[in-house]
Amino acid sequence: MAMEVTQILLNAQAVDGALRKQAEENLKQFQEQNLPSFLYSLAGELANDEKPAESRKLAGLILKNALDAKEQHRKIELVQRWLSLDPTLKAQIKALLLRTLSSPSVDARSTVSQVIAKVAGIELPHKQWPELIGSLLSNVHQLPAPTRQATLETLGYICEEVSPDVVDQDHVNKILTAVVQGMNSTEENNDVRLAAVRALYNALGFAQANFSNDMERDYIMRIVCETTLSPDVKIRRAAFECLVAISSTYYEKLAPYIQDIFNITAKAVKEDEEQVALQAIEFWSSICDEEIDILEEYGGDFSADSDIPCFYFIKQALSFLVPMLLETLLKQDEDQDQDEGAWNIAMAGGTCLGLVARTVGDDIVPLVMPFIQENISKPDWRQREAATYAFGSILEGPSPEKLEPLVTMALNFMLTALMKDPSNHVKDTTAWTLGRMFEFLHGTALDTPIITPANCQQIVTVLIQSMKDVPNVAEKACGALYFLAQGYEDAGSASSPLTPYFQDIVQALLTVTHREDAVESRLRTAAYEALNEVVRCSNDETAPMVVQLAPLIMLELHNTLENQKVSSDERQNELQGLLCGCLQVIIQKLGSSEPTKYHFMQYADQIMALFLRVFASRSATAHEEAMLAIGALAYATGPDFAKYMTEFYKYLEMGLQNFEDYQVCAITVGVVGDVCRALEEKILPYCDGIMTQLLKDLSSNQLHRSVKPPIFSCFGDIALAIGENFEKYLLYAMPMLQSAAELSAHTSGADDDMTEYTNSLRNGILEAYSGIFQGFKGSPKTQLLMPYAPHVLQFLDSLYMEKDMDDVVTKTAIGVLGDLADTLGSSAGPLIQQSVSSKDFLKECLSSDDHLIKESAEWAKLAISRAISF
Repeated sequence: MAMEVTQILLNAQAVDGALRKQAEENLKQFQEQNLPSFLYSLAGELANDEKPAESRKLAGLILKNALDAKEQHRKIELVQRWLSLDPTLKAQIKALLLRTLSSPSVDARSTVSQVIAKVAGIELPHKQWPELIGSLLSNVHQLPAPTRQATLETLGYICEEVSPDVVDQDHVNKILTAVVQGMNSTEENNDVRLAAVRALYNALGFAQANFSNDMERDYIMRIVCETTLSPDVKIRRAAFECLVAISSTYYEKLAPYIQDIFNITAKAVKEDEEQVALQAIEFWSSICDEEIDILEEYGGDFSADSDIPCFYFIKQALSFLVPMLLETLLKQDEDQDQDEGAWNIAMAGGTCLGLVARTVGDDIVPLVMPFIQENISKPDWRQREAATYAFGSILEGPSPEKLEPLVTMALNFMLTALMKDPSNHVKDTTAWTLGRMFEFLHGTALDTPIITPANCQQIVTVLIQSMKDVPNVAEKACGALYFLAQGYEDAGSASSPLTPYFQDIVQALLTVTHREDAVESRLRTAAYEALNEVVRCSNDETAPMVVQLAPLIMLELHNTLENQKVSSDERQNELQGLLCGCLQVIIQKLGSSEPTKYHFMQYADQIMALFLRVFASRSATAHEEAMLAIGALAYATGPDFAKYMTEFYKYLEMGLQNFEDYQVCAITVGVVGDVCRALEEKILPYCDGIMTQLLKDLSSNQLHRSVKPPIFSCFGDIALAIGENFEKYLLYAMPMLQSAAELSAHTSGADDDMTEYTNSLRNGILEAYSGIFQGFKGSPKTQLLMPYAPHVLQFLDSLYMEKDMDDVVTKTAIGVLGDLADTLGSSAGPLIQQSVSSKDFLKECLSSDDHLIKESAEWAKLAISRAISF
């Protein structure tokens, strides 16, 4: 087989389908029948300079895919598989790989450096292949340039694959030395320099100790700054990418270099090619992100001399930075509004300006206003657009007091421009800016409203007119209307100035959804989003019109389902999703008050029938939206929802089995909760099937981890609905909860994502316990829960000792303590008295600033005192 490998690899890329299929079969068979020999042949193919480039490249690719996969469960399998191979064979494969680094073929070198990194990613954490980094670095400076480049590339990929704790400091020092030497301007070969800069980018996370040493840091920063001046554009761009990464990884070490970096970035933004200038702007956006995070975390409550780790780089550079960014706004592309993925220097400059405004607040306004006043009426569209973009960019950050007078003054001008400006670019940006005005400076919380009964009619008229404009302008007008409606969300039943125009607005939005060109610029989606918001924020006065809207949207959904019989396309699916989303909002709105609910109920059967038909389509998006809408319908109809269960149950089960589209699965789990709350004990006949599927989901290693927390909370919803009938599931559910609780109690050394996930897992487990205790309350069977009480209390204690719960978990945890005491009463008294949580944790929660935690703790205190005093 090994003899023919070359031919099979070539056939696997053949134009002839039959030949290709046969070759793929052969490769699959070879892999299944003799994996060691298969991997060895591929490594041999890749290493052999006499073989054709095509077969070598594919051999490398297959080899890489045999070591790593996107899906977590598959990745674990592949790692185990490699680790269990014969060590002698692995050593032979690794020798072939290292040899390929000096191949004359650029493709083979590039492929093998990725494969070596994948092997390192498996072996280094297991303390295997300790000599790898040493052997790569041993004579890196004496090697010919192509091999030097491939070696540096490999080091970069290795740093990307493994976490910093698996490489010892001595090796890190050697890697950085080699990389920085490769970046030095004395290196004549540009490919080597580029590989070195990219390797530094990947190695920054490893350089903590080096960046803490002044001399080493000075040296690294000097080389990076010098490299931004290289004659080669790719190298300059990569050097700026390093600076961007340094700005977020080592923000607190930047002070000595910031002046130089400003000079370098300003020169690049002014004079360099766009791809380099974009990275130079990105550096300042990244500094803004850092400072916004720091200032948010510390709030406004630090005194000037406290050691808040903010260096106020943006504030200090403000008078130089803002003019530089304003200048970029004039470098627009002619067609940027039509191209959804467009990104150019003007857009990057405007985005950075917006971040600067969020970082420094009011201080930015006097620096930007003169630019706006000077350019807003110029004959050249570029100047008018840049001025409008500048204004829209600074509306988030500064205080309403500072902005309100300016916005009030500008509003009329903007409305006129949206109607009359000859340039589509200007109209597009004007509609966007109006949307930002309404988003940040309009709402019931503001002292002086910018929208009054006097100007409301003009605003609505202009936006409705603008929805007939070209798609990109109409889409922004829909967005502005969305925020206009949202501003009245908290007005309660008070009359909203939009009420008189409700019918016209809805009609205009429906008209937009029927435009021939509605699929361009996300226009149709934007129109439905605006319609949903208008309905969601409407009040009692317009409720009869929302009732009339329901059959219109139902008819649209019916039509897409009929059209689907004739032809199925992506657009129909997307439209179905939008219509289900719209019906969901209508159901929530009409179901929330008795008079409208009564009128709406006449449509419930037809709506449910339409939703069930959506499940027959093949689109995950439409399924998600239909599921969510059914959840809303269950909530609105309450116990009456029981009549739909026989029909709906099979789709519920399908949703719970949908591992592929795990969002559908997660949403279905949520809907099970909605249905439990609606039906209460009427859900009982379906519980065996639901619980079986949920337990299966939990034990599957193919289901995305994000679905597991909602499954646990769902146990709680089911227990609350069926009470003591949950008895037969305790035997299965409780051990699952216990093992998950043990895993989630200790999280030392986890990154932010992991901590966030662990907290959501803890919350799901606690919600399950809470539902189970509350469900059994007052039942003669409460004693069945006693065996589990010690473990629950132990879980609460360990969470308290870990000290890394977020507020949501804290509230749920202290609630569970109360539920346990409340349900088990005096039998649990002695256990509660022995637990740490019932004293210290409770005491801490009782004095919490968060009123929800405090409330939960007061209730727990009451329940505990009752349980203990018996």
